[in-house]
Amino acid sequence: MTSLADRIAKEKDKEEGTGTSQQAVKYLNQDYELLKQKSLQKGRLFEDAEFPANGRSLGYNELGPYSPKTRSVVWKRPTELCSDPKFIDDGATRTDICQGTLGDCWLLAAIASLTLDQRILARVVPPGQSFTEEYAGIFHFQFWQYGEWVDVVIDDRLPTKDGKLLFVHSAEGSEFWSALLEKAYAKVNGSYEALSGGNTIEGFEDFTGGIGEMYALNKPPPHLFQIMQKALKLGSLMGCSIDITSAYELEEITSDKLVKGHAYSVTGAEEVNCSGRKVQLVRVRNPWGKVEWTGSWSDGSREWTYISDDEKAKLNHVSEDGEFWMTYLDFIKHFTKLEICNLTPDPLESDGEGRWKHYQFEGMWIVGATAGGCRNHPATFTSNPQFVVRLDEVDDDPLDGQEKGCTFLVGLMQKDVRKLRELKKDMEPIGFAIYEVPEQYRGSGNVHLGPDVLLRQNSVAMSHTFMNTREICDRFTLPPGEYAIIPSTFRPHKRGKFVLRVFSEKQADTSPLEDKVVAEIDEDEISESDIDPHFKEIFKDIAGDDMEVSVFELMKILNNVVSHRADIKTDGFSLETCRTIISLLDKDESSKLGILEFHKLWLKIQRYLEIFKNHDKDNSGTMSSHEMRDAATEAGFQLNSAVLQVIVSRYADAQFAIDFDSFVGCLIKLEMLFRVFKALDNSESGKIELDIQQWLCLALF
Repeated sequence: MTSLADRIAKEKDKEEGTGTSQQAVKYLNQDYELLKQKSLQKGRLFEDAEFPANGRSLGYNELGPYSPKTRSVVWKRPTELCSDPKFIDDGATRTDICQGTLGDCWLLAAIASLTLDQRILARVVPPGQSFTEEYAGIFHFQFWQYGEWVDVVIDDRLPTKDGKLLFVHSAEGSEFWSALLEKAYAKVNGSYEALSGGNTIEGFEDFTGGIGEMYALNKPPPHLFQIMQKALKLGSLMGCSIDITSAYELEEITSDKLVKGHAYSVTGAEEVNCSGRKVQLVRVRNPWGKVEWTGSWSDGSREWTYISDDEKAKLNHVSEDGEFWMTYLDFIKHFTKLEICNLTPDPLESDGEGRWKHYQFEGMWIVGATAGGCRNHPATFTSNPQFVVRLDEVDDDPLDGQEKGCTFLVGLMQKDVRKLRELKKDMEPIGFAIYEVPEQYRGSGNVHLGPDVLLRQNSVAMSHTFMNTREICDRFTLPPGEYAIIPSTFRPHKRGKFVLRVFSEKQADTSPLEDKVVAEIDEDEISESDIDPHFKEIFKDIAGDDMEVSVFELMKILNNVVSHRADIKTDGFSLETCRTIISLLDKDESSKLGILEFHKLWLKIQRYLEIFKNHDKDNSGTMSSHEMRDAATEAGFQLNSAVLQVIVSRYADAQFAIDFDSFVGCLIKLEMLFRVFKALDNSESGKIELDIQQWLCLALF
């Protein structure tokens, strides 16, 4: 209950702007300014209890407490490592980032690209931090984490061996922004070891809030070089790597001095005039700060003698520093994949001209409710969360040979994947399908597409595969129209949290595709004269002389009735359910049911029994929780996924089946809640306000 309340509170905070780049969430509720001032007032350097300077922060396996790699590790502050430490010295540059013993070259490649635009860097590395002015041993950084920006506080104690930083460091050894940034990123992911292994695109996204694309360079799309040029001009971040076929090839150096299984950053793409012909060149950086390409156009190669000094200056041709140029043809020949992170207008605080339009939604796959799996599982597929995108404007500049259409990217990301490593939990294969919304439903977001729609048509597009990765992203160009995006795990009944993002070239309209929560529970008023005489006689025998049924008598009656039925399964009506029934129907607050009230109950139960049996598809005597949406609709309650998730957790059994007494109890509770809300919503605004006493009385009733 409290976790649900926390989630609702968080949703309200987001509506008010919390989690945006202008109002980052304070990670673990640590306020940088408050903690800094406390440390200054006490005259003591800050020590972070949330990410302590001990083995727990290093890792859990290879960097665990009993690993030989962590022996003799000493945590030291920069002031203990050199006489004049600098946070940033003469600007943050790509040469400030040299890899240590941690296998996070993917992250360092992303950090190197981050330095290419100082405005992006200032978002991740807030300015004004130093080891001199108001130094308190505390620093902070900001990252995009699964749909929101977070401000992460750390102390400046860093792991060392033999007096040297164990992980990332600057070439000079006196500049510490990159080492502290790595520590903050380790904190949000659980430990340093959690950063080992990954794709550069992950770092790109967490530094910008952008969305990543991946290209296989053995089959590059047409005009990829121009795509790279345009992306760099727009501030996009890019990385590349060479895949390995076995662990033995990891960090193996080729004859041309390229490192296999290693993440590089792409920092330039230019066309030069070489002896009268155009040559396409790509600039690449090795985050090691050394080991460079030795083929054509490498540092000092003869090709440089055939271009003008002006072009040399434009290309920033430099010496051994880990950065090098190579031809585009050599680039796609030697590297395996290219990753591009497309940015939103927000990170650069620009007017957004020429940038993608960005839309984002958070959701959950709840077992038994919204974890429907892929289309291979038709019985549950349509219970997955659904989102609609309305595309009206076609692209200004379609690719050669392509019909005019609307280009957009869809990215599906599962949350907290690195933190799962320590728990030895694998990521789920995830993906999505895109369907055209039927004409009768267009323009209305208050609908959840069911089997009658989704299972009777083919998808118009889908993710290229289902993959157990943090995010899967694909680019599509479709005709103007309205489309439903269905994100899912590959298999049903897999729990998870996700972020769905849509980036479109032109303005689009996106929203969750979800039923509006409403109820139709009006009933015909009847008098005692309308009741069948035989029913009256039965009631008199049941109720006794007082002609009223107490909660204990009601439980006995209902359980006696259902125990004689072989076509439904039930554990029996509980005292709590019977109290809920009486709370709904008891008009005179006697805590008992008179004949009119009991008659209404009897009619309800007869109707609910008919609905229950209609949705017991396999005649098992129970109803699948995935059928609850349609069953509730037939009973007069139109519910959305959030409400259904709560219903499943409250009323379904371990096999996510709902028996008859639970079904009746759920519908009775729903009716009572709708009636209470309607009675209190005098203005029909869809909102009510309660003080603490009113809230407690209603919640306990």
